[in-house]
Amino acid sequence: MNQKGLTTGQIAKRTGMTIRALRYYDRIGLLKPSQYEGKTRLYSKGDVAKLQKLSVLKFIGLSLEEMGTVMESDDENADLRSSLLLQKQLILQKMRHMEGVVQAIEASMGYMEQQDNEPDWEELTGMIQTVQTERDWGEQYQNAVRLQARMHLYDRFSTNQIGWHEWFFEQVQQAASLHPPAVPLKLLDIGCGDASLWARNKGRIPPHWEITLADASAGMLEDARSSLGESAVRFKFRQADVRALPFAEGEFQIVIANHMLYHVEELTPAFKEISRVLSEKGIFFASTMSSRHLLEMEELAREFDPGLRVLDDTIERFNLYNGAELLNPWFPGAELVRYKDSLVVTEAGPLIRYMTSTPMNAGKRLTGQAMEQFTAFVERKMLEKGSIVISKDMGYFSFSKALKR
Repeated sequence: MNQKGLTTGQIAKRTGMTIRALRYYDRIGLLKPSQYEGKTRLYSKGDVAKLQKLSVLKFIGLSLEEMGTVMESDDENADLRSSLLLQKQLILQKMRHMEGVVQAIEASMGYMEQQDNEPDWEELTGMIQTVQTERDWGEQYQNAVRLQARMHLYDRFSTNQIGWHEWFFEQVQQAASLHPPAVPLKLLDIGCGDASLWARNKGRIPPHWEITLADASAGMLEDARSSLGESAVRFKFRQADVRALPFAEGEFQIVIANHMLYHVEELTPAFKEISRVLSEKGIFFASTMSSRHLLEMEELAREFDPGLRVLDDTIERFNLYNGAELLNPWFPGAELVRYKDSLVVTEAGPLIRYMTSTPMNAGKRLTGQAMEQFTAFVERKMLEKGSIVISKDMGYFSFSKALKR
């Protein structure tokens, strides 16, 4: 590529795409060449990176409208390697979904061979369900981008050198040490998400732990398998709603609800079910945050624009302030343990990517000129103070049935 860029014809020749497709992307605003040489419009390196991303999004089955939504929400300053990593993860998840469809077809064919080509209606309806549970890959990509932005900020700028996942795992491990290692310890992580807790500690899990990862979302369970890689064989995966758990009474010695109870609209049935599946001497861990968590981030946004929102107010459902009272009917005397940490952020980019990654309105409002102005605003703040300090207020409640008997 020369200093200016590549013409439409050159891009078509190098990539195998048609000139017609490239011009159509240009016409609908999906990808416009950003450079000019006289009247000739040229594709820059950044444009080629966007085109590569578009080709992957098309490959996994997104519509043009969905592709446009993803491209609009993406951060242009994010590094190419991170983008490629996300694309790789998404393609692997797509492959696993297709493998599941193939296995369902093979199972139906095998049954028919055993039954003189008579179809089994249960097998056929199950196969249809497998095919129909296609994921919203556009939403999945954006969720992965959001998660990556958050983890990147925490990993780079946290003052506590022991990250939350490592610290929380050690708390669980300490409680589990009371259990005899010769006997299997059954542990349930309800609302496991992408299994970051276990992916970051997979080399530290004792061999006698039998871990079940449960989540209401089948897509999240796929993410969990992906995060764990080869270690996934050590875990059981179960789609389950915390308000109606498909497990036996007293089945688990440890139950974990890691930063998920504030997403549950009906906490009473959730607590009832957790108490039911917890063994007689079992321990329950419920982690959460307070309304002070990342408060300076919200204040920074509102100083720039009073209408900007960054933090999700669902935390009001279950937090460090009201958690003990909410837990008390089912888990009386639950102990609160706080995790000490803060962020000292010295770069505007990672902070802004985090702020625009939340489900609130910052991501939609901070675009174009507004994003340029906000970036300049944040950089000016950092120049004045050297950094932006942001509070982190996290912790967990623990309850032991053995101590309350």
